[in-house]
Amino acid sequence: MYAVVVTGGKQYRVMQGETLRVELLDAEAGSEIKLDNVLMLGDGEGVKLGDALKGASVTAKVVGHGRADKIRIVKFRRRKHHRKQMGHRQHYTEIEITGIAGGDKK
Repeated sequence: MYAVVVTGGKQYRVMQGETLRVELLDAEAGSEIKLDNVLMLGDGEGVKLGDALKGASVTAKVVGHGRADKIRIVKFRRRKHHRKQMGHRQHYTEIEITGIAGGDKK
């Protein structure tokens, strides 16, 4: 069984046992979180969308927090003696999917 969830403005396809990095969440390492914004549930028989997902949720365990690799940004204007360098490291939360609960049965 798999689910498509939304967290941090991004959509992720998750399955039980997967580990993934999402935008920074306000949760302690080792705690359980519940992702309620489920867009789709799928299994071997078919998929569920829309009203069939009322009450569906995905539970996950927070493994830890961290920062991604540095991304270098260079802005350059030719012939103008203008050059600007910046860097950015995005914060993330690493979670492990522990369970997927289905929505209403209709």
